[in-house]
Amino acid sequence: MRIFFQEIADLYQEKGDLQYHGENVTQLVHAWQCGQLAKQQGASPELQMAAWLHDIGHLLTGQTGTPTVVGIDDQHQVLGSHYLAQKLPPAVVQPVALHVLAKRYLVSTNRDYQAQLSEDSIRSLALQGGSMTEVECQAFIKMPFSQDAISLRQWDDAGKATRHPMPAQAKMLADFKQLAESLM
Repeated sequence: MRIFFQEIADLYQEKGDLQYHGENVTQLVHAWQCGQLAKQQGASPELQMAAWLHDIGHLLTGQTGTPTVVGIDDQHQVLGSHYLAQKLPPAVVQPVALHVLAKRYLVSTNRDYQAQLSEDSIRSLALQGGSMTEVECQAFIKMPFSQDAISLRQWDDAGKATRHPMPAQAKMLADFKQLAESLM
């Protein structure tokens, strides 16, 4: 497990400066902010790790630039959850797998939610299926880990702040490794 977490830390060190058009933070800063929000709200270590890793699929796609700008849904939630499922428990993997559905659910059940989304999240929403039907909403909310995915989605939306100075990359990765140690 230690080697797997080191691979993830190396991936963020190598590709964590990736930034999508319309987003004001890098992938590493976004991951760190989401993890911090989960921690501040008393989430379990597993859900904190899911918050950290929910967008890891973006780093695994091999795509450059911003896929949504050219009409591509990179399926990052699928790629990321399959990668994480190699070593991590469902309490980490399933919120990652479901966080896109959680966005679609929130758009469907909260009139004001879509207005909070970033430019890239709005583009990706259209590519990911847009609003859910009532039947889809009912099916989603019954899924195991759907509530965790909703919390994760809210941290995802909030974890794009640029108002505050961010710690250095080394500090962010040290925070990740400390959380990883708590899960081993």
